[in-house]
Amino acid sequence: YNDFGGTHTTSLAASYHLQKLPTNRVLTREEILNVQYFNKLNKSDAGKIIFHGKDEDGHFVYTLGRRSSKLVLPALKNLCQLLEERFQIDEKIIFSNTSPTVPFAMTMGGFFSRGLKIDFIGVPLLVAGAKKSCLNIHKLVETTKQIGSSTHSKVTVIENKNFQA
Repeated sequence: YNDFGGTHTTSLAASYHLQKLPTNRVLTREEILNVQYFNKLNKSDAGKIIFHGKDEDGHFVYTLGRRSSKLVLPALKNLCQLLEERFQIDEKIIFSNTSPTVPFAMTMGGFFSRGLKIDFIGVPLLVAGAKKSCLNIHKLVETTKQIGSSTHSKVTVIENKNFQA
C-alpha cells in the first residue's frame, strides 16, 4: 500500500489487510492510534518499504511513503519486472494507492502532526480523518485483495481513483 507519507492510510490498510482491525464499524480513537506505524513515520522514512506482516494466504504486506514523486511507482514496477524476468521469480506484486481515501482532515492532521510537530492540533484531525475514511480504506483493501487474486499480471499498479474521500 502506498501514499504520500506512508504513515496514515497505508498503515490502516496494512492493518485491515492483516485482519488486525474490526471491519464492521468505525474505528475508535484508541484502535486508530494503536495501529502500527500510524502517525509514527517521518520525512526521512519516505521511500522505505516497510514490512507489516504476512496475511492469511501467505502474502507479504508492505507500505511505502512515496512523497510527491510520480516516478517512484513506475520505477518500482519496472524494477520488479526486471527482477522477476532475470531470476524467474513467480510472485505477484500489487501496488495499491491509498491516497484517494485521504480526507481533508487527515491531510491537515498530517501536516500539523508530522510536518510541524504540533500533535495537539494534528492528532485529533488525524483521528477524525481516520474515522471518516476507515470503512472506505477497508473496502479498498478488499478490492486490492480481489484484484490480486484474479489478475494474471506479475506486477499490478492500482490507482484506486474510485475510492474518493
